[in-house]
Amino acid sequence: MQRRLASIKADVTHEYSGDSAEQAQERESDEVVDAIGNETRQSLRDIRMALDKIEAGTYGECEHCGENIAEGRLRAIPEATRCVGCAG
Repeated sequence: MQRRLASIKADVTHEYSGDSAEQAQERESDEVVDAIGNETRQSLRDIRMALDKIEAGTYGECEHCGENIAEGRLRAIPEATRCVGCAG
């Protein structure tokens, strides 16, 4: 993920061409790349938080109600912080 984020940052740091139509398209592409970068950063934060919970022995506990998060949910979304009922 960190390599992906570095690649995204490298893609964004470039000069625009002289053609205004092409510049508009490049800016639009940059916005998409920025959004992907933001999603990647959020995914890294979520993964780090899940790893911290594993170390603390609280992984799999719903942060809202304190009940256990179903194993199937954790397999589908390992970084889940809420049970199905609280994720609502």
